Amino acid sequence: MIPRSAVLLIALMLVAPAFGQQTNPASPAPGNPAGTLPGTKDSAPGVPAPGQTNQADRAFVQAAAIGGLAEVEAAKLATQKGAKREIKEFAQRMIHDHGAAIDRLSMLAKAEGIQLPDGLDDEHSAMRDQLEQATGMQFDRTYIHGQIVDHQKTAQLLEYEIGSGDNAELKKFASDILPTVFDHLRMAQSIAAEIPIGAEALRK
Repeated sequence: MIPRSAVLLIALMLVAPAFGQQTNPASPAPGNPAGTLPGTKDSAPGVPAPGQTNQADRAFVQAAAIGGLAEVEAAKLATQKGAKREIKEFAQRMIHDHGAAIDRLSMLAKAEGIQLPDGLDDEHSAMRDQLEQATGMQFDRTYIHGQIVDHQKTAQLLEYEIGSGDNAELKKFASDILPTVFDHLRMAQSIAAEIPIGAEALRK
């Protein structure tokens, strides 16, 4: 059974809206005394099959896929519009690393029969629109601030899957990606510190 705090974490990230529409995991569904979430493959009634994906795993895949897609789209804009060389170099790293992560996640999702989203959610679409309208140093500040926030959220999401996921391959994926995400976060914070206006705010 997935703890209430874990479900709230996913909902808070606003990257898996459907997950928040599930019944309260603390209250077992009728005919499901163990309280497993809908869609979980069972080895016995109410008993998840070992290594299978439950609803929380699928919510993680959806969230990670949207986040990765958003990273790549924002990075492509940054390679074109970034004012500082460091921004453009960072963006190239994001395209490479997150592109590879998306490819790996796609293969895992296909193997588990999980359909990936084909576009951004409202939150990331709004950020993309904001970046498209920004120019010069304003673009750099907006982009790098978004990177700090997004990578903090992504780290929490990966840690959640590592601690609470059921599928072994997805848990391994999260474990493998987490150090890279922390590396990206440190890079973004370092770049933010070099931006002359607003850098102090970006470190908070």
